[in-house]
Amino acid sequence: MLSHEERLKRSAATMSIVSNTTLMIFKLVVGFYVGAVSIISEAVHSAVDLIAAIIAYYAVRTSAKPPDGHHTYGHGKMENLSGAVEALLIVGAAIWIIIEAAEKLGSSEMPTYLSYGIWVMGISIIVNLFVSERLMRVARKTDSQALEADALHLRADVWTSGGVLVGLVLMEITGMAWIDPAMAIIVAFIIFRAGYKMTVKSANDLTDHALPPEEEAVIIGILDSHEAVQEYHYLRTRKSGNYRFIDVHIVMDKNMTLEKAHRVSEQIEDLVKAKLSPVSIIIHMEPTGEEKTPRKR
Repeated sequence: MLSHEERLKRSAATMSIVSNTTLMIFKLVVGFYVGAVSIISEAVHSAVDLIAAIIAYYAVRTSAKPPDGHHTYGHGKMENLSGAVEALLIVGAAIWIIIEAAEKLGSSEMPTYLSYGIWVMGISIIVNLFVSERLMRVARKTDSQALEADALHLRADVWTSGGVLVGLVLMEITGMAWIDPAMAIIVAFIIFRAGYKMTVKSANDLTDHALPPEEEAVIIGILDSHEAVQEYHYLRTRKSGNYRFIDVHIVMDKNMTLEKAHRVSEQIEDLVKAKLSPVSIIIHMEPTGEEKTPRKR
């Protein structure tokens, strides 16, 4: 049976697929009818968002599977992998838009029926604002990188749609045809920036980058404040999907009974889980008197 968090993630991912499909069709139809490359570039952006939403939906379904014989640490990396694929799609779409728009910069042909484009961009902004806010709320609540990537795509879409909307209005007022491809190029650079940031974030998690400094500070604070912990070393952290993995060696009084040492270990685990859940923490206990390695890593 699915948990409440998994139902939230699937519901949000489904909503994103529906909204991106609808907007992509509207933008494509209006873009080709009006003949505005900026609107077509936005349709491409929505198509990328649609693919990203489908990947995110698959990722949140797969990452929820429990560990098995082939994935003993669970399937959380699927969310990180989906984020990386989405980021590459964004970068590819941005490059395509720049190439297409650059070819039309010297054209003096004005798009027709600009009011249709203005309307579809306005509707796109409203829809994407609503959907992106919903996705980001669920992503933060469930710590889902796949949904966060999807939300960031739609937020970028809001800004780019806003830019295209302004460009269409200016063209309607001034009659300057070059504004259309110029706005498309600006849209592409915004899309590229979002893709680059997401690529870096996904790569960090896929390569077992340590947890953020503020999260490691929580772990260190717990270890430093526990009266039974005389020293700690070999602190290592990483993340898989929304799941954190921590292992650390702690030094305690060599005269402490195994039962008490185990109880201390459980106390530390509970304190960490209360702050950074979901988390898996492995503690290696060592007695005083053994050679110690440097503090922290």
